[in-house]
Amino acid sequence: MKRLPLCLALAATVAFAASAMAEELVIGTNGKPGNPRVTAAQLFGSLVEQWSGGKYTVKVAHSATLGDDRQMLKSVRLGTMEMTVNSDGPVAEIVADLNAFGLPYLFTSLPQAWQVLDGEIGKSIAAQLDGKGYVLLAWWDNGLRKITHVSKPITSPADIEGMKIRTPQSQVTIDAFQALGANPAPLAFSELPAALQSGVFEGQENPLANIYSSKLHELTPYIAKSNHKYEMAPILASKRWWDKLSKEDQDLIQQAMDAATWYNRGVFLISDAELEQKLKDEGAQFSEVDTQAFKDATAGVYAKWEEELGDIVPRIQEAASNAAQ
Repeated sequence: MKRLPLCLALAATVAFAASAMAEELVIGTNGKPGNPRVTAAQLFGSLVEQWSGGKYTVKVAHSATLGDDRQMLKSVRLGTMEMTVNSDGPVAEIVADLNAFGLPYLFTSLPQAWQVLDGEIGKSIAAQLDGKGYVLLAWWDNGLRKITHVSKPITSPADIEGMKIRTPQSQVTIDAFQALGANPAPLAFSELPAALQSGVFEGQENPLANIYSSKLHELTPYIAKSNHKYEMAPILASKRWWDKLSKEDQDLIQQAMDAATWYNRGVFLISDAELEQKLKDEGAQFSEVDTQAFKDATAGVYAKWEEELGDIVPRIQEAASNAAQ
C-alpha cells in the first residue's frame, strides 16, 4: 500500500487536530429551512467559522429540534445553548417592555421598525435582558404579519368574528384579536401545521416568509394583506457563555452577527412582493383589507397596555412617528 508523502500526512494530521479542537457553538430557531431566520443563521455560522480560522464551528438547530422558543430561552439562560433566534412574545415574558413593539398598526414599514429597535428604546430593552442572563446580539426581522383563513377571504373585522385563530405566544397579539372579535389561542409555531390540519384552528397569522417556508398556504390558502402588526426576532446569547469569551472573540462574533442581521433584514424587506407572486402561483388567494376598520377595532389595546407598561407605550408611539418622517 502506498504511503502518503510526509508533508501531506502532516497536513492531514494538523487539519484533523484543528477540526477535533474546534468549539461547536449552537444557535437554535423554530424556523424551517429556507426561512430568513435559518438562512441568516447559516450565514452567521459560515462567517464565524471563516473569521475564527476554524476555532469555532456553528450548528444551526432549526425547526425547533432543541425545543420551542420558551425551552430555548431557558437553555440559553442556563448556558446549555449558546444562542437562540427567538420570537418576541416569549422574550416579552422576560422583559415586559418588549410587548410594546407588538401593538397593532404601530409600524407601517420595516425600516421604520428597525430605526426604533436600533435606537434608545431598543438599547433600554437590551440592558434589561442583560440583567436577566441574556446578551442581545441583534434584532432580526420577523416581518409585517398577514391573516390567513382555511376557507374564505378576509376584508374586514366582521370576517374574523368568532374565528378560531392561532397566535404566537404573545399576549398583546391575543388582545388585538380579541378586540377584533376573534377567538385567539397561542400555540408554538412548530405545532401549527398539525393544529391546522386537525381543524383546531380556522386560520393563523404570520409574515409571508413564514407562511411560504412552512407551506401554511397549502392549509390556509386565503391570505389577507392586513399587516396588522410587526414582529422581530431577538438574537439572544447566554451571558454565562458570553462573559467567558475573550474581547477578540466577542468582537468577531458580534461582527458576524451584524453582517447576518442586514442580510436577514434585507431578505424580509424585498421578499413580500416576490413571495406574493409565488404564493399566487401555488394557489393562494390574496385580499386587501379595510385597514382603518382594523385600526379602529384595536385602538383600545393601546390603553390596556399603557396602563400595564406605563410610559413606554407613548414613547414608542412617538419614536415610531418620528421614524416614519
